[in-house]
Order: sequence, then structure tokens, then C-alpha cells
Amino acid sequence: MKPLPHEPPQADDFAALTHTVIAQVGGLILGKEQQVRLALACLLARGHLLIEDLPGMGKTTLAHGLARALGLSFRRVQFTSDLLPADIVGVSIYQPDTRDFRFHPGPVFAQLLLADELNRATPKTQGALLEAMEERQVTCDGVSHALPAPFFVIATQNPRHQVGTYPLPESQLDRFLMRIDMGYPDRVAERELLKGRDRRELLTELQPVLDHARLTALQRKVSGVHAADALVDYIQDLIAASRRSPRFTHGLSPRAGLALLSAARAWAFLAGRSMVLPEDVQAVAPSVMTHRLPAAEGRTSSHVLVAELLQSVPIP
Repeated sequence: MKPLPHEPPQADDFAALTHTVIAQVGGLILGKEQQVRLALACLLARGHLLIEDLPGMGKTTLAHGLARALGLSFRRVQFTSDLLPADIVGVSIYQPDTRDFRFHPGPVFAQLLLADELNRATPKTQGALLEAMEERQVTCDGVSHALPAPFFVIATQNPRHQVGTYPLPESQLDRFLMRIDMGYPDRVAERELLKGRDRRELLTELQPVLDHARLTALQRKVSGVHAADALVDYIQDLIAASRRSPRFTHGLSPRAGLALLSAARAWAFLAGRSMVLPEDVQAVAPSVMTHRLPAAEGRTSSHVLVAELLQSVPIP
């Protein structure tokens, strides 16, 4: 018998819950199971997710589907060049009857915030998310306001070559645990999309698989996945190799190392393992590293350089 909602899930239930989430969201984003698993791993590792691709590739649908399947409150903000920080964080408004200021929360006060087309906003507005992503709080008029728990940001951005985009600064890119690309669907998946029902209709029918208590229990389980000393050595070797390589403008930071280990733990958990293997590190490394390792060779892709970096470091 399955546990009641207030009871902690058992081991078999952990696997069943994650498989159900992947199946439900995968039914919306056809042919993209890898991206769905990476996105779920990112949230289970308590990280924020950046999705970069052309418009119309399913970025918003993925974010909305995850919010519904995970039972999270959801808000979407369309970032534009005229968006102000107060439009995201909130604003204090003077109340004549009480003669004081009352804070009116902005859309950032949601468990999952979709920052759509983040790089279309000005750097000042982009920076309004920095404190929220790092500290899980926002400050208005010198007063700090705690954000809901859990709190995730899924941001989308259009390719940099498109008109009207402002590149995200490295300090903000580093706040995202992972960056993924959606890519075009294969022919079979695209045909099913063309002949199938509207994705917005399917979204409304999506039922929550988790609630706050179960999601918190899953996150605790992920943080407890064992990482052997040899595995930590492997991650340190990857970090050291990135710092020595002249092909990157700079190497990975200690925060990037923590992000790589957290993401690898979540990936191992989704695979049903209680310990991290080098294969788990390699599976998540491109999503964790590429936005943190700018190429120093002009047009050379960071994806290519990260793949070469992984090949150059011996597996323990």
C-alpha cells in the first residue's frame, strides 16, 4: 500500500515517483527524455535551470509541465527591454490609512518562476534575480523578504545572435546549476506533435505527482547519495584540467565543482543507484560546465571543448 501524503515515501516509491514525473512531462515534450531527466535532476539537486534555444522549441512547456508534475506554484514573467526590477521583485506602496508603506510581492514569490527570454531584459533587470537565486530572498527598501520554499528559477534565453538580446553576465550564469538545449525533435516525435492534441490542453490535464513533503524527501535522498573519495578525486581532476587548459578564458570555480557533484548525485539517484559513478559525472558535465567555461578560441563551441576535456582526464 502506498504511504499517505504525510508519511515519508519508501525506497520503491522514490523510484516510482521520479519515473512518473519523467513520463508525464515526457508526454508533453516528445522525444526529449534526456532533457526532461536533466531538468528534473537539476531541480532535485536544488539548482536553477537555464534553457537556451530558438523560440517554439518547447522551453516554456517543459517549465510549466515540471511545475504541475512537482506540485509547485508557478508564475511566468515575460522579460522585455522595458521590464523593471520592481516588476519582478515587488514594490512598497504608501498606505494613506495607516501612514506606512506596505510591500506588495512580485511574481518572484512563487515556488517555480519561469523567467522567459531572460536575455531580452536589460542587465539591471537581469540582476534583480541574483539575490533571489542565491539567497532565496529579496530585499526592498532595506527589508528582506523570504521566498517560498522550495524556490526554483527556470530561465529561457534566445540565441545570442538574435536581435534585441543582452548577454547574461558570468556572475549570473554561474547561479544556474545547469544549462540545456532543447534541439529539434526527430521525425517520429515531430509527426506525433503535428497529429496530436494541443500541448496547452494536455498541460491542463496534467496531475501533480508530488507535493511539498514528497519533493523535500526526494531532495534529502539525493543529497545523501554516496560519492567515494576516488569520485571526488575525479571531479577535482576535471576542475584542475579546466584551469590549466589554454582553450578556456578561465577554469571552473569551487562553486562549479559543488554543482557538478550535486548534479551527478541527482543523476545517479534517477538511475536508481545509491552511489555516484564516473558515468554520472560525465552525463551531467556538459550541462554543468559549458556555460561556465567560455571558449578562448573564437568560434569554437564550448560543447566541443568540454567533450575534449572529459576525454583528456582519466576515469578512476
